[in-house]
Amino acid sequence: MTGDVVDLIMQDHREVERLFDELQKHPEKRRLLVPVLSSLLTAHSRAEEAHVYPAATNEASEAEDVAHGQKEHAEAEQLLVKLNNTDPASKQFEKVLSDLVEAVTHHVKEEESTILPKMRRELDEPRRRELGDAFVAGRTLHLGDRPGEATKEELLTQARNAGVAGASKMAKEEIFKQVLKS
Repeated sequence: MTGDVVDLIMQDHREVERLFDELQKHPEKRRLLVPVLSSLLTAHSRAEEAHVYPAATNEASEAEDVAHGQKEHAEAEQLLVKLNNTDPASKQFEKVLSDLVEAVTHHVKEEESTILPKMRRELDEPRRRELGDAFVAGRTLHLGDRPGEATKEELLTQARNAGVAGASKMAKEEIFKQVLKS
């Protein structure tokens, strides 16, 4: 067993905050740290979307907050794509990084004040540990995935989490747009 899913998610949040701090304070490390940040955030999001968000919706009655969180994941992924495509030495990089930090910090604050506490209250410890195992396995599977390259199946999961109807009949690009709109 790997641990309580709530604790594991919060550990990832702290690591992302540490990486943001490094990126802001040490511009010379950006070329090395951007791929690390991108990989961690993408893997974290995919694992949450596949394993944690469905449980939060179905077992902790958090459908509205999950839909909102899913939209924030999609927005952060767009910013990650932009960050990866921006010269780390440019002023534009500073702006994109600032936007990403603001978006992810907002998302983390909301998730840690709504979804995660309710999961801790509503799900017993064995279930949270089971979800922890699934979260770690999902995150491991997706380490190395690049932002903006989700499969149609992953996008359909995002659409379900966001409450988008009729997504199975949409093209990948349309699914992503609908998740962002939701």
